[in-house]
Amino acid sequence: MIVSNGHRLTEVTLLCKVIEKSSMELPQALAQIAEIRAQAAKADVYRGYRSVPIAASGLMGLAAAWFQPIGLAGDPVGFAIYWVVVAIGAGFVGVSEIVYNYVVHDEALVRRRTRRVVGQLLPSLLGGALVTASFVHLSTALVPLLPGLWALSFGLGIFASRPYLVRASGWVALYFYAAGAALLWTARGPETLNAWAVGGTFGVGQLLTAIVLYWNLEQEEWR
Repeated sequence: MIVSNGHRLTEVTLLCKVIEKSSMELPQALAQIAEIRAQAAKADVYRGYRSVPIAASGLMGLAAAWFQPIGLAGDPVGFAIYWVVVAIGAGFVGVSEIVYNYVVHDEALVRRRTRRVVGQLLPSLLGGALVTASFVHLSTALVPLLPGLWALSFGLGIFASRPYLVRASGWVALYFYAAGAALLWTARGPETLNAWAVGGTFGVGQLLTAIVLYWNLEQEEWR
């Protein structure tokens, strides 16, 4: 019985040492897992959006607000058409590098990822286009609500794309969402249409997006 108890005591001692060693290595293992997850998250971030074309689209918005014809301030239909055309042009500039790489350089896997990421944004843009057409068709009195709805739609699109973007993109989405809510709250009659409600909101938002992209993606690539 004494020998048996001695063996049991030895086994218990060894087990305690194994448990102690494992407990000492557990924090290190957890830290390594967290680091691996962080690296995987960085690798999963979509890098198609670039700061220069996005900033250029923002500057186009600011320039369009500055040079908007004075007569459009009291012309709801002309106002809506003007900013739809500006949005199409600025949007093309903003995604120009994505389109170029998609057609010329990207492999099939990267193209599939581009379609997935951009596809998250398209439903909100399509919704904004449908709302625009409906409002202009129904009543020009609804046009002053469009700048706020455009900003909200764009913010929702960024929120939808956020799983594929850098984490700081959430602040950009929040900016557009808050700006849209403020524009809707302060909207007045068709005679008070303001170019800066559209060009200023989107211009600043796109410049903010460019800063986020450069600081979180492109700056690391130059290191």
